[in-house]
This record gives sequence, C-alpha cells and structure tokens, in this order.
Amino acid sequence: MAAGYAELLRTRHAARLLAGTLVGRLPNATAALAVVLFVRAEGGSYALAGALAAVYGVCTAVGQPLLGRAVDLYGQPRVMLPASVLSALGMVLLAVVGLDVLWLAYAAMVIAGFFTPPLEGGLRALWPGVLKRADQVHAAYALDAVAQEVMFAAGPLLVTLGVAAWSAGAALLMINLAGVLGALSVVVSGPSRQWRSEPREVHWLGALRSAGLLVLIGAFFFVGLALGSIEVAAVAYADEHGGGMVSSALLSALGVGALAGGLVYGSREWPGRPESRLRLLVGLLALGYLPLVLVPGVVGMTALTGVAGVFLAPALACAFVVVDRHAPKGTVTEAFSWLVTTFGVGAAVGASVVGSAVEGGGAVSGFAVAGASGIAALLVLLSTKRFLGDPVRPTPDGATAENDRNGAVEPGFRAGRQA
Repeated sequence: MAAGYAELLRTRHAARLLAGTLVGRLPNATAALAVVLFVRAEGGSYALAGALAAVYGVCTAVGQPLLGRAVDLYGQPRVMLPASVLSALGMVLLAVVGLDVLWLAYAAMVIAGFFTPPLEGGLRALWPGVLKRADQVHAAYALDAVAQEVMFAAGPLLVTLGVAAWSAGAALLMINLAGVLGALSVVVSGPSRQWRSEPREVHWLGALRSAGLLVLIGAFFFVGLALGSIEVAAVAYADEHGGGMVSSALLSALGVGALAGGLVYGSREWPGRPESRLRLLVGLLALGYLPLVLVPGVVGMTALTGVAGVFLAPALACAFVVVDRHAPKGTVTEAFSWLVTTFGVGAAVGASVVGSAVEGGGAVSGFAVAGASGIAALLVLLSTKRFLGDPVRPTPDGATAENDRNGAVEPGFRAGRQA
C-alpha cells in the first residue's frame, strides 16, 4: 500500500499539488469550528454562531459552482488566486469587527464564503493530466479524500491551538493566511497554468444537466448536514465535559478514522460498478453515525467518533469517480464543485439546525441530527438507483458510448487537457 502511494507522489508535480491544495483548503475545512469558537469568545450564543456559520456555508455553496464554471472557462490562476485573497479578507473583516456590528459580521461571512476558491474541484481536474494512468487517477482520488481528512484531523487542532496561544481572532487570521499561500502554490505550478477544460456545450444548467450528478447532490447534502451537525455538537459536548481540547479531540478522531479508511480503500482496485459500491459505503457511513447519540465519557466518545469517520473518505473517493463518470463534457471543475456545494449547504443547514437543537437538548440532540442525516443520505441513493446506471455520453461523431463499467478515466479527456 505504501509503495503504491509513494509511486504516485513521486510523479512530477503530484506532491506539490496535493500539499498546496491541502493547505489552501484549510480555511474552508475549519471555518465552522473557527467561527463558533470566535463567536463564543466574543460572548455570542450558539444560535448566533450557527447562523453565521450557516451564512458562510450557504455562500460557499453558491460561489463554488459559479467559480468552478469560471475555472472551466478561463483557467485556474485567473480565478482561484483572486478568490482566495477575497475570501481571506472576509475573515479578516470578521476578526476586526467582531460582533459589535452584526450586519458587518454577516457581510464578512458572505464575502468569505462566496469567494472560497474551488481548489478541490481544480485538483481533481488536474489529476488525469498529471498522472496519465487511470489506475493512478483512481488512487489519487482516494489519496485526495485522505488528505481532506488530514485537514479535518489537524485543522481543528490548529484552530484550538491558535485560540489558546493567541486569540480566536488571531486563529482566524492564521488559518486564512495559510489558505492564501496554499492556493498560490497551486496556481503558479505548471499543470495549473497549462490546464484547459475540454470544449463544452453551451447550456445554462452546465453540469446540472446530468441526472446522476443531481442524485449525488441530494445524497451528499445529507452527508454534509451530518458533518456540520457533528462539528457544532462536538463543541456542545466539550462544554458538558470540561471544555478545553475536547471538541478538537473529537473532530480530530473523526478525521483520523476517515484517514485510515481512505488509505485502505485507495490501496487496491475494487471490482464492479462504482455506483453500487457508493451505496454500500454510504450505508456503512450512516451506520457509524448512529452510536454517537450514546454520548459516553470523553475516551469512549473519542473512540466512537473515530469509528464514525472510517467510511467517510472511501465514500468521498468513490463519489469522485461517479462524478467523473456522470459529468457532462467540459464541466468537470463545475461538477466537482457542485459536490463541494453539497457539503456547504448541508453543513450550513446542519450548523443552523443543531445550534437550536443543542440549546434545547444538549449534545445528544446534536448527534441525533447527524445520525438521521446519514440515514437520509442512504435513502436518497437507494430510491434513485435508476439514475445512477452506466452513464451515456456523446462521442465526437455524434453517436453515444457507454462508460466502461469500472469507471476508468481517460486521462486528459473529461477532466481537461494541457494547453
């Protein structure tokens, strides 16, 4: 397993792109926790913290597909770097203004959320051109999902350490400065500067013409809702069990569990259709969320959150393959960005709902929302099986051709080409 990942990372540009994207995505990965901690430090309520986090998430959801479509049309550097700077400036505004002028705090969340750069979709669009081989592209999707879980493991710890060492406002500034530097590292690289999307059919729906993509959006809305619920519920659990680093421990355990699951999942080829495999993985993910309502002591709860995360990265990695199979030609960055949007909307709704639920029923109510959301994601996939069959795409001569049943990627074809 280690040898396979080492070979992948030795490919020119691969390690740099993965690391730069990882750092560049830190602000988005830690925003919900950072905003909640900042609002609580400023004397605000959980309801206000949830509302601000919800605004950030909704605006991210609106901005990601629009920025993704702009990347498909104009290339990565022209879009991603300016967006990263503007998003960071939004968080700077929140840190400076605080909660004294609430409309400015909400405006800061609008700016920070809307201009979150689509680095995730951008990286997944680059992999086929960088790696060339379909098996390595599939492994890279898994490694990408694992890297995302590194963020969710290390990000909360970095935020909490920043709060402890300086202040909640300083932690916001630190994380967002790192995000700008990460985005800069990606967009000045050769693959990012040279990448161009395949020609696309002009259509106002863009990637949303795909019924399969719409199914994924519906299912992963609820996965995002579960994750947003867990982030806020973890803070409430920490307040009930001594505070301090407890919330970071829980969220880091969730990320570590997903990291372990993703590494194992990406280390081998899996037979059969990825759409069928995705239903199984989401079912196991939902099953892992249910025991969180037991809310045992800190050690037991940390173990439960670790187990709950095991199938998250495999489900994401499989979803990336399914997105690639179902995205209309020339819309790959936008299509991947819609998956990010799904998490943004879901996490925003989760943070908002759980903020009120926690006020009334404590951490148990928050984790109950997460469990119900996981079940809802599975039900969406099970009830829409006919829309996630083998996709049919137009070929250059106008005929139609079916994707290979194992979801193989034609490097540089659907994900883009080098200029």
